[in-house]
Amino acid sequence: MPRLRWFLLVAVVAPGAAPLRAQFVQPNVIVSVRDQKLMLLDNGSNAAVYPISTSKFGLGDRWGSMATPLGTLQVAQKIGDRAPVGAVFHNRRFTGEILQPNTPGRDPIITRIIWLRGLEADNAHAYNRGIYIHGTPEEKTIGRPASYGCIRMKSSDVSSLYAQLPIGAIVQITAEHLPKVNRAAKGTLVSAPGSARVPTHAVFTVDSSKPGAEKASVTPLAPKTSVAPAKKSDATAWLRNARA
Repeated sequence: MPRLRWFLLVAVVAPGAAPLRAQFVQPNVIVSVRDQKLMLLDNGSNAAVYPISTSKFGLGDRWGSMATPLGTLQVAQKIGDRAPVGAVFHNRRFTGEILQPNTPGRDPIITRIIWLRGLEADNAHAYNRGIYIHGTPEEKTIGRPASYGCIRMKSSDVSSLYAQLPIGAIVQITAEHLPKVNRAAKGTLVSAPGSARVPTHAVFTVDSSKPGAEKASVTPLAPKTSVAPAKKSDATAWLRNARA
């Protein structure tokens, strides 16, 4: 039976930098390729489970493979704050077009983009390959492998996940079933009580003085705040700001 795992994350630190102790890092999201589901965790408890779609080309991280990478990744960027549900993105920019679910003949990235960075050798190309968790208008394909490498979600689900997942959060993609974990209290966001153990994440930054080297720090996750969904009337203003 699969169990919730904690991952030992060891950073490669540039010479001369302060030493960093290895840290046990709790994932904030677990993606199961076998189940085609994504589990959002709240301090180790199951806060929500969403149906998803991984790559129809299988698993891996090779350039040009269009496969979904496995392993431990990190939320590197979030794109689409207050964008209308169904907002179409091209090259990570809102085009001004809004699509309804299952619009015939259309399959762009929509609503929200959660851009992932690989933290292991086996998923090191994920960021440059443009591996996202994102919305899709092809909601009829959710629940089976249908993507070109990314993790697709329904627009309503990716909006909810986006609002609760901070930059730096840990995403674990596994070929196995989701673990069996207790259900979190209904209505709670992914934030720990003051008396509970606070999940941590690793933040990697390039050391410009030493090409090829990285620095890393392990810090508590920031408290989550809800993001109110945008009204359709906000679309024009949002597009104007996005193009500025």
